[in-house]
Amino acid sequence: MFWVLLLLLAWAAAGTACTRLCLAAVHAAAADADARGHDLTLYEAAFLSGGPRRVADLTLVSMARQRRLLLAHTGWATVVDPRGRDEMERTVIGAIGPEGQSRIAPVRADAASAEAVRSLADRLVDAGLAVPAGTCSGIAVAVRQVRLASVAVVALGAIALLAPAPSQMPRQLVALWFALPLALTVSCLAIARMEVHPYSRWASPAGQRLLGTLTRRPAGTDERTYLTSVAVRGISAVGEPDLRAAFAHREQHHGPHREVRRAERPGGHGEEHRRPHRRD
Repeated sequence: MFWVLLLLLAWAAAGTACTRLCLAAVHAAAADADARGHDLTLYEAAFLSGGPRRVADLTLVSMARQRRLLLAHTGWATVVDPRGRDEMERTVIGAIGPEGQSRIAPVRADAASAEAVRSLADRLVDAGLAVPAGTCSGIAVAVRQVRLASVAVVALGAIALLAPAPSQMPRQLVALWFALPLALTVSCLAIARMEVHPYSRWASPAGQRLLGTLTRRPAGTDERTYLTSVAVRGISAVGEPDLRAAFAHREQHHGPHREVRRAERPGGHGEEHRRPHRRD
């Protein structure tokens, strides 16, 4: 009978998609168990929360609060201490350039695309905490496949009910048979919605759980607590008005990196009176 063939196709689609979802959930649970002993650094938390640009923002804010980098409210970054204490700080200092001054926007873009950030991303991907570039998490893909399988079951059931081919089976029973694979897919989606953490662009489910432990810790007033808040929430967590104003200029200036217009150079006619002077 024609409807039986369609029913077999419906079961195949539903069973395959639900099996893949279960396997993805098991893999995510295993990765989560492996990641429970991992303590996130500030840079790792920043990447999982906001990607490479968040890492650059965190480095700039950290150096500015230590008075080793001056971030002026006009949108300029000035190096005060040229000795970077880690690879990310050295990357930011190198992005500012040999003159020791640059707009924050190109510094942020250069630092976000630097080798240090790519190495950080690779380590997080290898640890199962970050989503590989250009891909979605395994659970996200599996959920989408189950949704497509649900649509396929409904379509196959409709074809079976509307087919003109004669059948000894009442249409109500045919619909009931197709309701079984549909119930399987819908129940899998419901369980995934309740049990699986929402996926993000950067952090895998295991990475999101580690970020959750950071946000649930008691708030403090020390420097690490402040920087953790910046890593997780971004520039919106910065309390200093001048520092927030410096980052407010980062998207307002476009053009080639480190290209300074004549009006912005000392001796021009424009913003030269607002450009911070480099400290010796």
